[in-house]
Amino acid sequence: MPQLRSHQHLVSAIAQAIAQRQTEVRDVLAAVTPGGGKSLLPVIMGAALHRAQTIDRVCWIVPRDSLRQQAEEAFVDPRWREALGHSLSLRAAENGKDLCRGLQGYVTTYQAVAAAPDLHLQEFRRHRYLLAVDELHHLPAVFDTDRMAALEEETSWSRSILPLLESAAARLLMSGTLERADGRPILWLPYRAPHGTRKVREIDFKAPGWAVVGYSRRQALAEEAILPVTFGAMDGTASWLDAARTNRWVDALSKAGENTRDALFTALRTGFAQAMLREAYRSCREHRARRRAELKLPPDRDGQGLGLGKLLVIAPDQDTARLYLDTLRGWMPKEQAGRMARLAISDQRDAQEVVAAFRLRPEPAVLVSVAMAYEGLDAPAITHVACLTHIRSRPWLEQAIARATRVDPQAGAYKQQRALVYHPSDALFERFRTMVETQQGTRAMVKTRRQPELPFERANAEHEPEIIPLESNATALRFAVVAPGPDFGAQTRDHGELPLTPSAAEHHLRQRIGQLVAAQVIEDEDNNLVAEGPTGYHIYNAVLKRLMKKARSEMTLSELEATIGWLERNRLSDHRHLIADDPQFQWSNRRKGQARRVPNLMPAAPRRRPSTRP
Repeated sequence: MPQLRSHQHLVSAIAQAIAQRQTEVRDVLAAVTPGGGKSLLPVIMGAALHRAQTIDRVCWIVPRDSLRQQAEEAFVDPRWREALGHSLSLRAAENGKDLCRGLQGYVTTYQAVAAAPDLHLQEFRRHRYLLAVDELHHLPAVFDTDRMAALEEETSWSRSILPLLESAAARLLMSGTLERADGRPILWLPYRAPHGTRKVREIDFKAPGWAVVGYSRRQALAEEAILPVTFGAMDGTASWLDAARTNRWVDALSKAGENTRDALFTALRTGFAQAMLREAYRSCREHRARRRAELKLPPDRDGQGLGLGKLLVIAPDQDTARLYLDTLRGWMPKEQAGRMARLAISDQRDAQEVVAAFRLRPEPAVLVSVAMAYEGLDAPAITHVACLTHIRSRPWLEQAIARATRVDPQAGAYKQQRALVYHPSDALFERFRTMVETQQGTRAMVKTRRQPELPFERANAEHEPEIIPLESNATALRFAVVAPGPDFGAQTRDHGELPLTPSAAEHHLRQRIGQLVAAQVIEDEDNNLVAEGPTGYHIYNAVLKRLMKKARSEMTLSELEATIGWLERNRLSDHRHLIADDPQFQWSNRRKGQARRVPNLMPAAPRRRPSTRP
């Protein structure tokens, strides 16, 4: 039976107090170090409040589409269903009719709410909701948005989510950091007024109606909830042409001084990056080889569920990410390269599927990304991170290194697991490391100083870039731990299905309906009951929609299952008359380029051969 951590126990106690009306608290702020088990908190609070009939439904808003599946999985995890005694299910909803589809809530994204704010607000006004907002620090305070014209997207998120916060019966606000990289205040949080001349804004932890739950990195390490990090700092040289086309260089990134940003920009796109990639790849490959030897796995075993270890590469931009992928694949056997190293960037259509496979399957074992796979990615198999990014804000880097600090229950004893992060040895990253070591508490400050821009951020794509990278080389590698050969992969095997979340179940059921409809079309084509080609499938889908009074894209799980049962017992051809005079079908039929009338497509049925279907 899984055990709750200290912060999870505290959230459970607060939820029980709310359910029993022993407190006026309706806002719970959970400041949980990245990797500390934040995703279980909506399950804990939702289960307690729903059981007490304090709420009707749960809405969980996440910053990225790739995190919706993880949110669904948290609610269907059988271990926690038994431990918490709940039966709640949330579905990953699009902005369509009936967001919950008969379930107890839904998961959506900041972007989806901003695209259809009235749809979500109407849902909140019809039902009592627990609203869980993940990674709240992405949302700037609305009163401050007039000064944030440059952050138009985040501003629209805040303005759209604010009415939901106001309408919710209870709120769970979660973040791995209580500060924004740009120094702005965060939406909905209660702040104290600045004192005197200090330009520091602090959260009021004693605000009425609020309960604050902190879980620092020190606490998480003490409870063995996360892994200690070993940093591999790589130093090197760099040379480039500046805006005036003057040759500039540094002999060491660690001593670049005012040239650090230009030197770093150069290093991430030239030989230094290749050397760091090589070191991270080699280390991860050797780690996987040791694990295979310890487990005595034969070469034909894929290591499913055995915690062999994986490598996450964070690139500075999409073009460079593609170059990194090509480099990594060049070091792998050809028969493995395509499946073992994959790319997940916003330009890739299959990016979400790649991320899901990286999380849940043995392959790919190497993932190259820019931003979409760093924050909130729950992949305990990650043991190595190559942090080849220019960003040096503390919140961002904390999220990045946390990808490797999750404890993997399949990877052996806690003390045998590792989290190794490779990074350039520049002064800015070293300063971040010091902050990680010394600022372990949950005290939240908002500083007014912004991170300076990098050269490529200032450059206009229509003009010549401000600097031109020439070359760079790695010169030294040293390791520090933040305290309290063989083939990289194996043969491909069948790894089974992904965990069956509500949205995955809907997808599979819709596919099954499509297969049953197509089978009937083929059988009836053979019997000359319907014209060949896409026309028949279009007709039968229209018949099914009329019979079920709803498109299958709008059906609940129970309705999808009922439709499958109907198709297994009945024939759509017996109900073609339902759409003969349907103007909507006639219009859509013409849109598909069909010149003939519907009755001509559906001639009188000749004597049917017996069906071979059971």
